[in-house]
Amino acid sequence: MGMTTSTKKRPPRILIAGLGNLLLQDDGVGVHAVRELQQDPPPGVLVAEVGTQVLAALHLLEWADRILALDAMQAGQAPGTIYAFGVDDVAEPEIQASLHELGLRAVLRMLPEPTQVEIAVLGVEPEVIDYGLELSPPVAGALPRLTAAAREMVRRWQEK
Repeated sequence: MGMTTSTKKRPPRILIAGLGNLLLQDDGVGVHAVRELQQDPPPGVLVAEVGTQVLAALHLLEWADRILALDAMQAGQAPGTIYAFGVDDVAEPEIQASLHELGLRAVLRMLPEPTQVEIAVLGVEPEVIDYGLELSPPVAGALPRLTAAAREMVRRWQEK
């Protein structure tokens, strides 16, 4: 009896990375979001709190085929607005991206081999970036929409 080899492609390794600083109110929205997602993580997905330590998460970035970063992002819309884009779509003169996304892009350039990692960012317009632990009302109100958008992005990636 001959052995058969499976031609089925392995599922993508998906990382949801929560970026931001919990001590600066709305800047911590990405970390708050991944904490929510960790309560019931999407199947087959690694959900990680990265915070502001993008370089320390290099091993996770190397592991992943697809990375979804969740973070605060200032782009001039109403607080609580959710933005979705690829990390290479960030035009620095037009959108003041958070330092975390720019850090993510820089860290990916440090990977030992060229990588074909697909990266998407879901950003939330902050209202308050000041010392404090609580999210502002508009950003706290956006949290369920942010986690739902993250789950939808993962679902689309898994169906590719």
